Amino acid sequence: MQKLRWGVLSTANIGRTKVIPAIQSSLYGEVVAIASRTLESASKAAKELGIKRAYASYEELLADPNVDAIYNPLPNHLHVPWSIRALEAGKHVLCEKPLGLNAADVEKLIEIAQQYPQLKVMEAFMYRFHPQWQTAKQLVRQGALGQVRSIHSHFAYNNQEQDNIRNIPEWGGGALMDIGCYCISLARFIYDEEPLRVLGQITPYAGFDVDCFVSGILEFADGNATFTASTKSEAEQYVEIHGEYGSILIPLPFNPIADTVTHIILKRDGAIDEIVQVPSDHYRNMADAFTASVTNNLAVPTPLSDALANMKIVDSIFASAFDGHWISIT
Repeated sequence: MQKLRWGVLSTANIGRTKVIPAIQSSLYGEVVAIASRTLESASKAAKELGIKRAYASYEELLADPNVDAIYNPLPNHLHVPWSIRALEAGKHVLCEKPLGLNAADVEKLIEIAQQYPQLKVMEAFMYRFHPQWQTAKQLVRQGALGQVRSIHSHFAYNNQEQDNIRNIPEWGGGALMDIGCYCISLARFIYDEEPLRVLGQITPYAGFDVDCFVSGILEFADGNATFTASTKSEAEQYVEIHGEYGSILIPLPFNPIADTVTHIILKRDGAIDEIVQVPSDHYRNMADAFTASVTNNLAVPTPLSDALANMKIVDSIFASAFDGHWISIT
């Protein structure tokens, strides 16, 4: 399979430390160009990461005929505008989550993407490409837990930097947009359906205008999902899936260390089974799956409709927290 030639918009940390190394070690991709707002920044990153070409603007990179696909890790408010410009330049697009600032923003991208059916566009929810999540989904489908009745997820880290992009409201900052969206996505992934209604709660935090502590309840047809997400507390993450006959614990659900063994814990009838997962890098798996869609002209693994559905629930959690009541999902 011919390698997909990637260009990266910005020198964002997630790209430099996670996605670019993953693509470079992948079977079917190579990063050939990177752009920043200054040539100095782009050149520094290119030298450190072994990337051939550095550009002083995103426009220059998009004009490069030797770039097939764009990875967009820009701040949230720039996801849709620059993904649209990439499509207009004839590039496939893998865009960081959340795909937009709200559902209406995502719908703009979908509308434009429909005008370029030959190009692939996908939201970069990398966690779904890790074997531990594939195993968890398979166990649920096989009925190992019986009917799933509840899911609880917790995702937290501590970011006190006032000027960090995740603490700037107009740039789409806040806990729900940054990490709470994972908790929503995984619940939909495991139940394999959309919630009927949601309830959200946000606790204010002095000195910050974004949501720093957010909780939510998602009501599904046969169960519920609850979550807490925080950007101002001790780093911690886990997911518990509870069914009528058993449960699954995923201790590191969202960012396990690449290419290391991971574990999920299955409990059934009082017996505990620790299921070892093979070493894997979900960023690399995601990049290769996206490349396969491009090369074989197949649908991407995670369609834009999924991104829109997730964004609608994010919007509804915000609306519920503001109004103080349940919001039905239509």
